[in-house]
Amino acid sequence: MIVKASAPTRIDLAGATMDIWPLYLHHLGAQTLNVAITIRAHCSIKTAEEGGIRIQSLDTGQTIRLKHESELLNGNELILIRKILHFFKMEDVEVVTRSDSPIGAGIAGSSALNVALCASAARWKEKSYSPEELLQIAMNLEAQAIKVPTGAQDYRPAYYGGVSAIEFGVAGLHRVALDLNLVELERRLILAYTGSSRQSAVNNWTVMKAHLDGDSKVFAHFEQIRDIALSMRQALLSSDWTAVGQLMTAEWEARKQLTPGITTETIEQLIFNAQEAGALGAKICGAGGGGCLVCLAESSAVQNVEKALTNSGAEVLKCAIDTEGLSLTIE
Repeated sequence: MIVKASAPTRIDLAGATMDIWPLYLHHLGAQTLNVAITIRAHCSIKTAEEGGIRIQSLDTGQTIRLKHESELLNGNELILIRKILHFFKMEDVEVVTRSDSPIGAGIAGSSALNVALCASAARWKEKSYSPEELLQIAMNLEAQAIKVPTGAQDYRPAYYGGVSAIEFGVAGLHRVALDLNLVELERRLILAYTGSSRQSAVNNWTVMKAHLDGDSKVFAHFEQIRDIALSMRQALLSSDWTAVGQLMTAEWEARKQLTPGITTETIEQLIFNAQEAGALGAKICGAGGGGCLVCLAESSAVQNVEKALTNSGAEVLKCAIDTEGLSLTIE
């Protein structure tokens, strides 16, 4: 038997970092907005004919061979995969992973792989979980792997696909699929890799610590980000693309104030060049410091914006909105 799975990555439009517990508890009405995209993470599991455990990451070129499941936690290479296989008590298997995303792109490639591999391992072990139970397991395993709190939004696009609002409150989180014109949004979105990896764990932890330590400026900027997400949700639902673009830029300006490591000279130059070429708005995906830049432009200006980004050293990543979500097959 071979179990194969893939899950989409995402573009976060507004509200990122607010999805980390307990930050959202301090901001009434906190939510994140995200778009699942057809840049996917993939994995496969099959029986290891010679026994033991073999893990191969095609992206990093790493291969790990272990004699027994008990050895999974004896090293730090491919630690997230090790944590997942250990949790599901996987033995005598060969696991292969790969991603369509550049490493450190800030579009939740690790979370997409996490969801795909957790779903595959659960099927291999014939364990039944509800979607939210599976996503809770994935989130907790990733927090163990990176050793800092992880946000909750990234696992929902990977599992469900589509365009979503993830609402947060004292009762937990609630995913709302947004009913909007996906074709019109898709033809305006531009995604480009800046050429350097983002610094997710460092930036998120720095911001979170400042917030919990009572930094009033950080609190105020999160209030701004919360309000921008609410306004952007309304703009998306009404197909007001000019407002969506303006709010995207406003979110980025507020986010930059959280910690100095979120932006760089390269990022600022790329955003400036994209806007000069006609972008309505632009922001970095995820926690910043590098990774991917998302822009919104009228369809007539998309080609000019893509050219400006390419000429500035970025790599435009062609993708569409993914409405499938998690895909799981058995051969």
